[in-house]
Amino acid sequence: MKKILSYVAVFSLVVAASSCSLEKFPETMYAENNTSGTGDAETAINTRELLEGQLTAMYNYMKGDFQNYWYQLIVLAESRADNAYGCPGETKTMAVEQNQLDSDNEFAATMWNYSMNAVDYANQVICNIDLVKENDPSLTEKEYQEWLSEALCWRAYIWINMMQMFGEIPMLTEIPPAINADNIEEVYPLYFPSRVSKETVGEQIVKDIEEYACKYAPDMDASNKFKITKGFAYGLMARFYSMREFRDWSKVVSACEAVEGMGYSLCDSYGDLWAYTTGDTGMAAMNTRESIFEVQWSSQTSGSWLWMMFHRNAYVPNDSFSWAKWSTPSRNLTRAYNAEGDTERLNASVVYDECGWSYQYPSDEYAFMHKFPTNVTPVYVMRLADIRLLHAEALANSGDPGGAADIVDAIRDRAGLGKLTDAQRASETQMREAVLNERRLELAMEGFRWFDLMRYGNDYSKLIEVCDGVNVKGSSSYDAYFKDRRAMNDNRVLLPIPTSVLDDNTNIEQNLGY
Repeated sequence: MKKILSYVAVFSLVVAASSCSLEKFPETMYAENNTSGTGDAETAINTRELLEGQLTAMYNYMKGDFQNYWYQLIVLAESRADNAYGCPGETKTMAVEQNQLDSDNEFAATMWNYSMNAVDYANQVICNIDLVKENDPSLTEKEYQEWLSEALCWRAYIWINMMQMFGEIPMLTEIPPAINADNIEEVYPLYFPSRVSKETVGEQIVKDIEEYACKYAPDMDASNKFKITKGFAYGLMARFYSMREFRDWSKVVSACEAVEGMGYSLCDSYGDLWAYTTGDTGMAAMNTRESIFEVQWSSQTSGSWLWMMFHRNAYVPNDSFSWAKWSTPSRNLTRAYNAEGDTERLNASVVYDECGWSYQYPSDEYAFMHKFPTNVTPVYVMRLADIRLLHAEALANSGDPGGAADIVDAIRDRAGLGKLTDAQRASETQMREAVLNERRLELAMEGFRWFDLMRYGNDYSKLIEVCDGVNVKGSSSYDAYFKDRRAMNDNRVLLPIPTSVLDDNTNIEQNLGY
């Protein structure tokens, strides 16, 4: 009885659970009419208006508290690899840089907990939309298909990232009903779910995205890139099929080609993606023709706080500039730009400024990440250059290094660089390296580097080589300003499951190595 009472105490903290339908649409194996009742008529999500409010809440979360996820994702992807140093004034960021993450580190908790919350926001739409369709004829078939697709895509995006960070994950596809003494054994796993295999999650993603959202998601809207569309759906499938566990390079090529045929194009100048104007009509770039999906903030509100984790806000330059930032571009990264003569992408990614600290650079010329120059600069969740380079990666890994080189050359041309060499064009091995390097230069400080290294090849040897190499003289990734790292191994690639999760949920076990 004491155990049951403790469960009930926890369950009582879960909001909105009893008012939500558990009905699921057939393509995702939702059980028809599997509901817990109609709930309170005043709180049940059973009208088009209420459902639209849930969809809006899903998007609002992306630009609200989820900002913690965005900047910590960038720090993890850049500072765990060779693109950035951590902040010596913040123990938790130095643990990232030094490969000393443990289950009490804030980064692990942020990535897990905010991901689970994001899935819940998506499920509020997914799990209630059939009830709304049944009760409110004002919901059109087009709205049903598009809204469902948007929520499915967002959930799949989170799942893909979670699998790369944690391995096996809980796969929540329903909203727990209210708990009572009669259903506690049945409902308990919904509140405290165990992890499932990646194969199980992958099967769900294929059903949700490849078989549904790619067909029914909204078309691209050039005036609103803060909207999940078919381009994002196909882009997710390209990312999904590039993962080692689900790898199918032919499907990556097909998905990328679909995105490339939807009307997106590269901006004329790389810097246009992060451009901004000043004065009374100051605005940051948004809805560029290259953007596939971005999270936006309005100049009419306070905007985001992402900038303060990396540099200054150009519109209020002295705000929050009294403390060292969480991720500082490394000398190894700037050397990589200089080796290519790549001044355009270097200048858009890294800026030097005077500050009050001198941890990794002299205080009168300190390097800062420059891809959030204002409080209304968007987060690029997906843009065309990423998809095009993923297309090149697929070709380089499937016997077409020349085709891969053509794509890379187009990206380099935008940066003002020359074409790849004939030797690179003729060699699959050299071409794979060239694509990896190009992704580094093109996507630096956007949260890709770690995952690109993790995906490279058929094991983690490249990732281990780069991560350990920052401390090894003569290594291509050597940088004397990186603090000593604990050696990387296969059991340190994934993040630890947060202590708080293990304490709350006995159905979750810690990852190996922690």
